[in-house]
Amino acid sequence: MSLSTLVVILYAPVLGSLARQWWGDPNYGHGFFVPLFAGYVLWAERDRWSVQPFFPNNSGLAIMLFAIALRILGMLGAELFVARMSLVILISGIVLFLAGRQALRSIAFPIGYLLFMIPLPAIVYYQLTLPLQLWASRLGATGLVALGIHTVREGNLLFLPNCTLNVVEACSGIRSLLSLLAVAVAYGYMAEQSTWKRTVLAIASVPVAIATNGLRLVATGVLSYFFGPNMDSGVVHVALGLGFFALAFVSILFIHKILGLHLRRQNSVEVSR
Repeated sequence: MSLSTLVVILYAPVLGSLARQWWGDPNYGHGFFVPLFAGYVLWAERDRWSVQPFFPNNSGLAIMLFAIALRILGMLGAELFVARMSLVILISGIVLFLAGRQALRSIAFPIGYLLFMIPLPAIVYYQLTLPLQLWASRLGATGLVALGIHTVREGNLLFLPNCTLNVVEACSGIRSLLSLLAVAVAYGYMAEQSTWKRTVLAIASVPVAIATNGLRLVATGVLSYFFGPNMDSGVVHVALGLGFFALAFVSILFIHKILGLHLRRQNSVEVSR
């Protein structure tokens, strides 16, 4: 029985729970995209990593055993995050054990990218959603007042003349933040060679996601004010979410364009000197 078969058998419950959460939890719907993109990167770069000399490293065995121990502890303690993280650690250990450090380094990005498929621990998730809800409600109230719509904010509630908007957990923007970060990292890796530019794009995705979620809330408030509170549900709600996520990604493309223009301007100045 091959090593890959043993890994699949050992982690079948973990993979099953991951797939169910991706399907049932909108916050992690991007999880289906993550292993597909990691696999694509491996395939696209096969000419680079396949020529690397293989020097098996026994320290990989220790990492594999550590990952399996985490898997067991996660199963006994019903801690899904630990069990899921152990899969990425196990993959790293297998590559190190069979092919060595150089091979592991050459495919570090697709392995590391798999971390985006793992849902955050509940304690971290809820620590993020509360401030995001408050920021969204503040941005929404500020935008609506700027547009001339009388709005009073009390915590996560926005009181409009004809309705009340409740900025619940699902409206915090955590969904678009996690998805946009995963997309921005993927785009940066494929479109850029510069590490600092990739880093800037990844970091920029955080304020971009927060800002566009605030704009989405403003748009929801405007529609609710003019057409009634029912606009904040159903097809309109989904359309607004998709539309403003597209705007967020376009913003990432625009930031990338600005970085390119800035670099070319710097180069032209240096040449003129």
